[in-house]
Amino acid sequence: MPKLTHFDEAGRAAMVDVTDKPATDRIAVARGHIAMQPETLALIKGGTAAKGDVLGVARLAGIMAAKRTSDLIPLCHPLALTKVSLDLICDETLPGVVIEAIVRTSGQTGVEMEALTAVTVAALTVYDMVKAVDRGMVIGEVRLALKDGGKSGRWQAP
Repeated sequence: MPKLTHFDEAGRAAMVDVTDKPATDRIAVARGHIAMQPETLALIKGGTAAKGDVLGVARLAGIMAAKRTSDLIPLCHPLALTKVSLDLICDETLPGVVIEAIVRTSGQTGVEMEALTAVTVAALTVYDMVKAVDRGMVIGEVRLALKDGGKSGRWQAP
């Protein structure tokens, strides 16, 4: 079993030392969704939610969250992100919104946490914007879909 990297020799939480790691191009893709009542999705698609453009605001919230991940997750390194994009797609079969974040950097550590944070905060923002009409929404299946770069190379979810 691989050694956990966020603990020192005494078992205390510690930030990983990446000083000697080479900078490489890195990318992470994360996905998740928020399920809701069909009527709620219709409000979002129609642009008639009382708080405004739900998907546009959620996209911006996800981008901002990716940039602030190290402020939220205690042992994450602050990173100079070179790309953050979010796609929010209305899916009638859920019904709900499918969210995908792509985050890139060139650096000494990966951007998986930034991509996961972007998806999660975008979903929370959708919830916040339409909770007045649907408090039963469920955020689910937030997961890493792909990461590439660094010593461990490429990993893709099955």
